[in-house]
Amino acid sequence: MVKKFFSHLWQSLSLVIAGLWLVIRIILEYFGFISDGNDRTTGIKDLRDEYKNTNYK
Repeated sequence: MVKKFFSHLWQSLSLVIAGLWLVIRIILEYFGFISDGNDRTTGIKDLRDEYKNTNYK
């Protein structure tokens, strides 16, 4: 009974941590702090380049 409880608790915590890590990675990648090498598939690099090249008048 106790072993089952801790097993479910561990699974829940690991899912929460994985979700938070995913959100943090997306934010860091969007702002250009990290790159996973797949910028072309995510389109984030294109968004950054387009923002840099835009002339606001």
